[in-house]
Amino acid sequence: MREISIFSGSAHHDLAAEICGHLGVPLHPATIRRFATDCLEVQLQSNCRERDVFLIQPLSAPVQEHLVELLLMLDAARGASAARVTAVIPHYAYARSDKKTMPRVSIGGRLVADLLVTAGASRVLTMTLHSPQVHGFFSVPVDHLHALREIAAHFRTQDLANSVVVSPDLGNAKQAAALAAMLGLPVAAGAKQRLSDEAVTITSIIGEVAGRDVIVLDDEIARGTTIIEILTKLREQGARSVRIACTHGLFCDGALKHIAAWPQVRQIVCTNTVALADSERVEKLHVISIAPALAEAIRRIHEGESVSALFDPH
Repeated sequence: MREISIFSGSAHHDLAAEICGHLGVPLHPATIRRFATDCLEVQLQSNCRERDVFLIQPLSAPVQEHLVELLLMLDAARGASAARVTAVIPHYAYARSDKKTMPRVSIGGRLVADLLVTAGASRVLTMTLHSPQVHGFFSVPVDHLHALREIAAHFRTQDLANSVVVSPDLGNAKQAAALAAMLGLPVAAGAKQRLSDEAVTITSIIGEVAGRDVIVLDDEIARGTTIIEILTKLREQGARSVRIACTHGLFCDGALKHIAAWPQVRQIVCTNTVALADSERVEKLHVISIAPALAEAIRRIHEGESVSALFDPH
């Protein structure tokens, strides 16, 4: 078995350190320098020759900065004769750009996939892609994890006697149904139409929510426009309380504080796929660590075991 070497970019060093703690291996240092010309240089400060290298870097804000860091890290590992290089990308930001919505628009999800492979990625490990078809943009193996087990485990500790799981749109209804099945709850979904990057409308909710405690499940929360819209519709239809859950808590432009200000919102749950500053957190926020899941996936990849078996219900 080749030795394993794990490095982290600057996007989420704490998550990388936690993953290494679960694996019982060191997190090797990487030096990132910025020249006067604003160009970056990356140096991996440990031997990579003939090793199984894992580079941990979510594509979180500033996305372009962290993307270039990851590309340079991949190139450095390949140039250092690594046997295999796996890009561990807990949050793949460009998964939203999966198709042409207007003439002469780039498909960023596919382009970034091509860049990662060209830079030296021989495998990709990611979590909860906004558009699952982005998986097919890669010409190398992709292990696509989800955080439904971790989210379900959190809610099992609470009273779910009168609860229902709600997806804000039909596109995420399959994941909401899976979470509802894990919790033994009914499921409902909103009929959403996106008008622009800053505006959505939800015309109705398919399912019974009146008088119930609602768990809203989404894959990610950025500006929070969808969540605010579903909260408005749930209030109109008489929902008793709302708990919100997502995998990627991006919380741009003060979204977390805006959502937490709603009196109906009892709790906001997300995972730590992206770093969230302590100053941005609110009392209603609960962050679940996905480091154990990522660590187990990395171990299985390294040892040649099945990663899909992680999601076997038995």
